[in-house]
Amino acid sequence: MRTRILDLPVQTATHAHPEHQLVIGLRGCADFEVQGQGGAVNRLHACVVPGGEAHAFSGRGHNHMLIMDLPSAAAGALGGNDAERLFERPRFVQLDHQLQGLLDFAQYAVATPQAEQDGLNWHLGGVLLAALQRRLGVDAGAQRARGALSSEELQRLETYVLANLDRPLSVASLAAQVCVSSSHFHALYRQATGMTPHQHVLALRVREAAHLLRDSALPVAEVASRCGFSSQSALTHALRRQLGQTPRALRIGG
Repeated sequence: MRTRILDLPVQTATHAHPEHQLVIGLRGCADFEVQGQGGAVNRLHACVVPGGEAHAFSGRGHNHMLIMDLPSAAAGALGGNDAERLFERPRFVQLDHQLQGLLDFAQYAVATPQAEQDGLNWHLGGVLLAALQRRLGVDAGAQRARGALSSEELQRLETYVLANLDRPLSVASLAAQVCVSSSHFHALYRQATGMTPHQHVLALRVREAAHLLRDSALPVAEVASRCGFSSQSALTHALRRQLGQTPRALRIGG
């Protein structure tokens, strides 16, 4: 584990690295965005960046950020399953006041010339990581392990799908809305809804298409395009399969 203090530049930068990263604000503030999730990092808020995830960041003027890099392969060895769950997805963590004394010590200790040579940085990083794991109880990770998506997350997903019906929607893009990996998301979504992500997206496309056919005068081809179907015949096939009706029947019956 490598622990250091950096002053992040005001200009926005984007990069990715194989190591897990934990960023805590010691002084000032910085903005981070990971997988479409953005937030501020300061004395009361930390950012968890899983290894390999591209992230954008910028400082708000003068700042000191405590940054810990943890090789992905070492997470389990250092912190066990709790550490692995902590870094399974990007997250912004609210820190309690009990951690402030530890952060004050970290700011002093890491800045000393002998810190790296004496191994203090490594030990300090381990203490901070353990304190965060205890603070969190790794609640979100445990919830994920049980296969749970919250009602708020499911609503966020539906809102996202409805706002993007006219474009392809991949599992990766959906998973990014709740900050989990694509492979994990597929299982979580099926457990929460009884459907695969593809099945639910298709159901929402059909629902919106039926609404437009009943309540608007848009050409069928335009309805198909707005709802993400590749063609009018693809829309017709989906309507017949899911609703047992054709576009014409829906329009007349509407």
